[in-house]
Amino acid sequence: SDMLKNNVIEPLRVSVQEVQASTEAATLILRIDDVIASKSGGGGAPPGMPPGGMGGMPPGMM
Repeated sequence: SDMLKNNVIEPLRVSVQEVQASTEAATLILRIDDVIASKSGGGGAPPGMPPGGMGGMPPGMM
Protein backbone atom coordinates (compact mmCIF):
# COMPACT_ATOMS: atom_id res chain seq x y z
CA SER A 1 0.00 0.00 0.00
CA ASP A 2 1.03 3.61 -0.41
CA MET A 3 2.61 4.83 2.81
CA LEU A 4 1.79 8.47 2.05
CA LYS A 5 -1.92 7.65 1.72
CA ASN A 6 -1.75 6.03 5.17
CA ASN A 7 -0.07 9.17 6.59
CA VAL A 8 3.14 7.30 7.32
CA ILE A 9 6.06 9.60 6.61
CA GLU A 10 9.62 8.44 7.14
CA PRO A 11 12.30 11.12 7.33
CA LEU A 12 15.14 10.90 4.82
CA ARG A 13 17.60 10.80 7.69
CA VAL A 14 16.11 7.52 8.91
CA SER A 15 16.36 5.95 5.46
CA VAL A 16 19.97 7.07 5.08
CA GLN A 17 20.83 5.64 8.51
CA GLU A 18 19.19 2.32 7.59
CA VAL A 19 21.29 2.04 4.43
CA GLN A 20 24.48 2.97 6.28
CA ALA A 21 23.83 0.47 9.07
CA SER A 22 23.06 -2.35 6.66
CA THR A 23 26.17 -1.56 4.61
CA GLU A 24 28.34 -1.63 7.74
CA ALA A 25 26.81 -4.95 8.80
CA ALA A 26 27.42 -6.51 5.38
CA THR A 27 31.02 -5.24 5.35
CA LEU A 28 31.65 -6.70 8.80
CA ILE A 29 30.24 -10.08 7.76
CA LEU A 30 32.46 -10.13 4.67
CA ARG A 31 35.53 -9.25 6.74
CA ILE A 32 34.79 -12.04 9.21
CA ASP A 33 34.29 -14.44 6.30
CA ASP A 34 37.69 -13.43 4.87
CA VAL A 35 39.39 -14.02 8.22
CA ILE A 36 37.82 -17.45 8.58
CA ALA A 37 38.71 -18.38 5.00
CA SER A 38 42.33 -17.31 5.43
CA LYS A 39 42.70 -19.30 8.65
CA SER A 40 41.20 -22.48 7.22
CA GLY A 41 43.19 -22.22 3.97
CA GLY A 42 46.45 -23.33 5.57
CA GLY A 43 49.47 -23.89 3.38
CA GLY A 44 51.06 -20.46 3.65
CA ALA A 45 53.51 -19.12 6.18
CA PRO A 46 52.17 -18.77 9.72
CA PRO A 47 50.83 -15.32 10.56
CA GLY A 48 53.42 -12.86 11.74
CA MET A 49 56.41 -14.29 9.88
CA PRO A 50 58.42 -11.82 7.84
CA PRO A 51 58.32 -12.22 4.06
CA GLY A 52 60.76 -14.85 2.85
CA GLY A 53 60.69 -16.87 6.04
CA MET A 54 63.66 -17.43 8.31
CA GLY A 55 67.18 -17.02 7.01
CA GLY A 56 69.68 -19.84 6.67
CA MET A 57 72.90 -20.37 8.57
CA PRO A 58 75.35 -17.49 8.77
CA PRO A 59 78.12 -17.51 6.13
CA GLY A 60 81.10 -19.71 7.04
CA MET A 61 79.10 -22.03 9.34
CA MET A 62 78.79 -24.85 6.81
